[in-house]
Amino acid sequence: MGWGDLGVFGEPSKETPNLDQMAAEGMLFLDFYTASPLCSPSRAALLTGRLPVRNGFYTTNAHARNAYTPQDIVGGIPDSELLLPELLKKAGYINKIIGKWHLGQRPRFHPLRHGFHQWLGSPNCHFGPYDNRERPNIPLFRDWHMLGRYYEDFQIDLKTGESNLTQLYLQEALDFISKQQASQQPFFLYWAIDATHAPVYASKQFLGTSQRGLYGDAVREIDDSVGRILKHLKQLGISENTFVFFTSDNGAALISAPRQGGSNGPFLCGKQTTFEGGMREPAIAWWPGHIPAGGVSHQLGSVMDLFSTSLSLAGLQPPSDRQIDGIDLLPVMLQGKLIDRPIFYYRGNELMAVRAGLYKAHYWTWSNSWEEQSKGIDFCPGQSVSGVTTHTQEEHTKLPLLFHLGRDPGEKYPLSFASEEYQQAMEHISALVQQHKATLVPGEPQLNVCDQAVMNWSPPGCEKLGKCLKAPESDPKKCSWPH
Repeated sequence: MGWGDLGVFGEPSKETPNLDQMAAEGMLFLDFYTASPLCSPSRAALLTGRLPVRNGFYTTNAHARNAYTPQDIVGGIPDSELLLPELLKKAGYINKIIGKWHLGQRPRFHPLRHGFHQWLGSPNCHFGPYDNRERPNIPLFRDWHMLGRYYEDFQIDLKTGESNLTQLYLQEALDFISKQQASQQPFFLYWAIDATHAPVYASKQFLGTSQRGLYGDAVREIDDSVGRILKHLKQLGISENTFVFFTSDNGAALISAPRQGGSNGPFLCGKQTTFEGGMREPAIAWWPGHIPAGGVSHQLGSVMDLFSTSLSLAGLQPPSDRQIDGIDLLPVMLQGKLIDRPIFYYRGNELMAVRAGLYKAHYWTWSNSWEEQSKGIDFCPGQSVSGVTTHTQEEHTKLPLLFHLGRDPGEKYPLSFASEEYQQAMEHISALVQQHKATLVPGEPQLNVCDQAVMNWSPPGCEKLGKCLKAPESDPKKCSWPH
């Protein structure tokens, strides 16, 4: 979902009344970022509080490539990483994930091995349908066992876009919250729905209701669901005891536009790029009675901050034996403070850009290759900034391209290298980069090796359903990452 998809961020059709109300009752973050321009690494960062280059969610197969966890990926979240639910478990929390996990396919990477007590959802996105010979349809799990597969037991109509998955995930969330409230049990719910990821879907009552087409229908259903969850917390009398945060894992996928792609507002490009459209996210914090209503913050925030902030709320300290990139946002939300910190924009193994204050310096630029562009794969449709949205990887480490995001949120006008403003800003940013690189210990890359044999041919529970499939011989290969 993109920064420009919510009414409160200026989306003209104003079709997100519940999220807009959530912002009116809570705090809107205008400068909030994900840790990667695509899904798996940003989710790994959210749950570990660490940059993907530290937690292993990157590739070294080629320079500055976006990599994720497709069905045939061999790697996943390493046992050495400490996830938020693992730490909350120690403080007596019951932890549930609903929806997309995306941190590895194999049994050793299962969410219940990494701190979650319960799961309803899938190890991957709802891609397919597949033929179950070359590639199996993706399973949906309840806890340790599969319930069925997408397109077989859980329908997604690719012609109409109809699917009941968001309603299934919503009901699961409401039931979980009710149960924990009844047993007076502190809980952590990670509600990771994926309706706005192409192929986009919505349930029947929302189809055809948006001015924005099918993508808008999916956004409306998510908005309605968030409204119902917040209303449920109020009705149970636990809203003042529950911190809720809404955000996205990457910017809108403009490659899917216009029918299946969202809006990144005034920002450049979208998913897969380290321009603002790829990594700046809609973000709303809600905690009635604690976070003052109607707040708007210019704090530079990151999904990794949800790790540190959640631990702080639970009265826990972040682990001291590793570098944590997230910061505790409670002073920002409760006292209106601003904490000075940089934002690092990584693409795979490369630091592409850095933001400090209102300045953003690009050390590398690249949207995608000419070869991919010629096939119609375009991450910046209708947007071309000479020397910025480049189709070859351009290095600017000696003279970074510098933008003032206050005056130029669309990254169209690089500052003059000769200006005093450029010199002063770069002096500050260069020192931050030097310090960052000096202390950076990259994790072992998890997204280098693919093998068809590791796909979900016969997940636990397949025997009962008669859905076990024969796996091919193991044949590990280097994964190819074109972007």
